Amino acid sequence: MTAQPEVATTRSAELYQRAKAVLPGGVSRNTVLRSPHPLYVDRAEGCRVTDIEGQTRIDFANNMAALIHGHAHPVVTKAVIAQLQKGTAFSLGSEVEVAYAEHLCSRNEGFEKLRFVNSGTEAVMAALKAARAYTGRAKIAKVEGAYHGGYDYAEVSQTSTPANWGKDDNPASVPVAYGTPTKALEDVVVIPFNAPDRAKAILDRHGHEIACVLVDVLPHRVGLAPATQAFVEMLREWTSQHEALLILDEVITFRSRYGGAQEWYKVQADITAMGKIIGGGFPVGAIAGKNDVMDVMNPLASNLRFPHSGTFSANPVTMTAGLAAMRLFDRPEVRRLNELANRARSGIEEVISKTGAPACVTGAGSMLRLHMKPKLPNNYREAFSSPHEQRRLSFMLDHLFDSGFIMINTCAFTMSTAMGELEIDALVDAIDIGFRKLAAA
Repeated sequence: MTAQPEVATTRSAELYQRAKAVLPGGVSRNTVLRSPHPLYVDRAEGCRVTDIEGQTRIDFANNMAALIHGHAHPVVTKAVIAQLQKGTAFSLGSEVEVAYAEHLCSRNEGFEKLRFVNSGTEAVMAALKAARAYTGRAKIAKVEGAYHGGYDYAEVSQTSTPANWGKDDNPASVPVAYGTPTKALEDVVVIPFNAPDRAKAILDRHGHEIACVLVDVLPHRVGLAPATQAFVEMLREWTSQHEALLILDEVITFRSRYGGAQEWYKVQADITAMGKIIGGGFPVGAIAGKNDVMDVMNPLASNLRFPHSGTFSANPVTMTAGLAAMRLFDRPEVRRLNELANRARSGIEEVISKTGAPACVTGAGSMLRLHMKPKLPNNYREAFSSPHEQRRLSFMLDHLFDSGFIMINTCAFTMSTAMGELEIDALVDAIDIGFRKLAAA
């Protein structure tokens, strides 16, 4: 009898088998799943990540847009090590919390007061609760398809499909998780993105029931198309007229300008939610806004409307890392990073034109997203991928990964300051090859 050759088992495959025994699906976050198994990191430096099999890739995912300087930046690392030697968390305040709050408030004149939390989800949740406390109203409005974290109210409609998303002029409040309370769905008003007239008509039907309108001006799940000036101005005008609050979710987009993506528009938010890059590689969130709005959390107020606390909020390790990272991310670095993204966009658009691929690229600031559709999407429904488009996208993602690039799983990519033109041009060349393989398939 002829002996059968042994099937090689990688370290990642072995580790995944262990993981499945103790973690649902073998993971703590679904984004790391790959077929047939996730890969596991060994080390990373700058814009390159090496897995436990020894393969090194250029990282355009940057932990879902959270790493503005890539991995293990020496300035941030040195500052964190020094703080670790002093302690990690205390039941006392820390000077670095004050210094960091001062720095963030200096970046945007609309940031008069600020509170730190531990994630972007928590920042959005606190912002919505602050709006309810300030207005005394329960309902919120949000954009169809927009991702705002895992809070019941904020996540409504983010996974809606043609089968359940309802009419254009009346998008349905679709739950993400099975068992979401019906009351939560009833208290979320869903509006179409970049459709000011239709969105206003929906908002008008609810008038003074709405506590706030929550919006991301460059929403990833909606297609990474920027909000139009007319759309944002309508929301600012409507909320002001109806004594509701305008909340901008800048958890991802704060990287886009020195004071956040809201600098693209002639409006100021009442509350801004932040996260991702402001942690310097550690879990973080923050909400900032006007004095009177933020004072609903003031424990010294005679009428405290929103008692707020958190065991690890403003922990000195995160504060130290965040302050070091954001001081490095100054105006020249913001501009340089955005210019790298522009170089990537131009290169990809040239490839699309040259290969005749039915594709387009959206985005702004230092983030881009590749779509397998010929027309630029302007909202969630236009950005929604057909089965054919999704197959092409999956092919491109696998091709790029095998070619040495880590992407966000929508085929979106974010720049880090550890990158230069070399990495951008390498990505464009790989996309060119990918489109040629798709055409030949």
